[in-house]
Amino acid sequence: MQARAADDLKKLVTNGLVEAGLTYAGAAAFSTPRRLTLAIEGLLANSPTLREERKGPRVDAPEQAIEGFLRGAGLTRDQLEERDAGKVRVFFAVVEKPGRPAADIVAEVLEAAIRNFPWPKSMRWGAGSLRWVRPLQSILCILTTEAGAEVVPMSVDGITAGNTTEGHRFMGKGRFSVTSFEDYAAKLKQNRVILDPTERADAIWAEATSQAFANGLELVADPGLLAEVAGLVEWPVVLMGAIDQAFLGLPPEVLQTSMREHQKFFSVRNPKTGRIERFITVANIETRDHGATILAGNQKVLSARLSDARFFWENDLRTVKTKGLEGMAAGLASVTFHNKLGSQAARVTRIEALAREIAPLVGAKPDLAGEAARVAKADLQSEMVGEFPELQGLMGRYYAAAAGHDDGVPEACEMHYKPLGPSDEVPTHPVSVAVALADKIDTLTGFWAIDEKPTGSKDPYALRRAALGVIRLVLGNGVRMGLNSPTGPFVAAFTMLTTSFQLGGMQKNRTDLLSFFHDRLKVYLKDQGIRHDVIDACLQMPGNDDLTLLVKRAEALAAFLKTDDGENLLQGFKRAANILSQAEEKDGVEYSYGADVKFAETDAERALFAALDTAEAAIAPAMKAEDFATAMTAMASLRAPIDAFFEAVQVNTDNAVIRRNRLNLLSRIRSTCLAVADLTRLDG
Repeated sequence: MQARAADDLKKLVTNGLVEAGLTYAGAAAFSTPRRLTLAIEGLLANSPTLREERKGPRVDAPEQAIEGFLRGAGLTRDQLEERDAGKVRVFFAVVEKPGRPAADIVAEVLEAAIRNFPWPKSMRWGAGSLRWVRPLQSILCILTTEAGAEVVPMSVDGITAGNTTEGHRFMGKGRFSVTSFEDYAAKLKQNRVILDPTERADAIWAEATSQAFANGLELVADPGLLAEVAGLVEWPVVLMGAIDQAFLGLPPEVLQTSMREHQKFFSVRNPKTGRIERFITVANIETRDHGATILAGNQKVLSARLSDARFFWENDLRTVKTKGLEGMAAGLASVTFHNKLGSQAARVTRIEALAREIAPLVGAKPDLAGEAARVAKADLQSEMVGEFPELQGLMGRYYAAAAGHDDGVPEACEMHYKPLGPSDEVPTHPVSVAVALADKIDTLTGFWAIDEKPTGSKDPYALRRAALGVIRLVLGNGVRMGLNSPTGPFVAAFTMLTTSFQLGGMQKNRTDLLSFFHDRLKVYLKDQGIRHDVIDACLQMPGNDDLTLLVKRAEALAAFLKTDDGENLLQGFKRAANILSQAEEKDGVEYSYGADVKFAETDAERALFAALDTAEAAIAPAMKAEDFATAMTAMASLRAPIDAFFEAVQVNTDNAVIRRNRLNLLSRIRSTCLAVADLTRLDG
């Protein structure tokens, strides 16, 4: 909220100043829990005088038209000028808008910004009309010039701007006046306020890592928590406390999550044992006892919180050891996944069946994949995940190991949710890959089947993320799988949905879903430097539901097009295709066979026949072997013969036999190149 507010303040004020004619050299905004600050450099002292000429009606125009022009210009009749405009004389109005002092403009712009500030949540207090995130206490607004500092005269809801402010709520020395931004920042620091949130975060991190290192420990990185804590204090005081021995047996992730969520504590790890043994808290005040009382209070509250976590952990372990992980999962039968797609237990059954189908394709044993799928979501019924939902999957791994599962099943419980985003880890263990793919494909086919697809910017079920997850799993592990083939996962998943819920339109859903994957793949590959039109050229080829094959082809084509041979061959291909298309349209026939070298009249023609024979002989086996680089190289060998052919030969000659033979030769160029990729889809 603070960072956004700082940006909003900067945007509102600077935009308002520029609209009023006041330009500036630079602006920077800062925030603390108790203040928003904007510093603007190089502001003009006055807005410029603006002169505008307006052409009016003819001098002999009706009086009503002239009066209307005068009202619009804000002038009287004697202020108009008469000028020649061709053969007639017309009135001109010269309107001057005098410049205004910066202080007047700043006052107006700042008051408008304050009154219309876009807080996500705001409140009104007292008898005033102003709404603010918390009761506004004071406004400091000054313009600094070589002559000194000038207070901008303005007032908002009875709060009059001045040149004074206060420092830290408890450690500050009362109100003080300032003469410039540099003076303001320096005096704030003297009064125990660090204005810059980045500086506060850096100070917290440096001191926390130093204290951890001094004790032979290491601070667990948590950028989100660091930014949050830096926004909670104006004068960070870093304190390290110890975690009671009774809690050190908890999984480190449980300790870290509990401390981060409830106390905003950083975790400190022992690198020798991997255990979280201490914590870092950040106070907002220096104390005579150097934080001992603060730490004692925090440790007392922490022990209560961790007692809850230990209770959840021990209860869950008892459940797992007495009922097994499948016993813990039994409650999923009463948990609705979606009112049109049944319970979580029904979904687990579908995921298990899909995981068994996918397992051989990723090198996993079907029985292990099925076992992992059955228990992967059991931890959703655990007390620990009920308290800390962000630990789902991770706790499943711990509970699966405690229940005696092995051979990659515990890892699959944790990893089957991944990857959750473009930078998240991609599972690589075969069992994890099988369950992760099954989970995401069931999600996608399920919501496609009930017509709950993403629309525009709306994607309430994170289906774009699920599709990207499938893409990264397939490409990251080199999985060869026809998503929409008769034996592929789309068919299996939609068949199960049809059987369970009597849903229709599965063929169309499969086609639509594959198109959705292709769109997601384009976005993903664009970040890898592969153009959309290159993907489109490859999508027209057979096997476009095999994402690994599709990307392999696209990468080879993209690399080929970056070469001189590639670019020039593309131009030659398009020239051949254009001539051929025009002739076919004109003649009403398709020139697709019958080119014979015996009708060749020039060496260039004969050379092109020979080059095509050689290229076709190399391309066909290379494509069968999915050796796209070799196929592209063979296609590149056509560049020079095609160029020479067009230099030496007129295709549309008067001799009908020769013309037909040359058009059929162009058809061979087209079909030979199209065997590699649909080059007609490429730009340029």
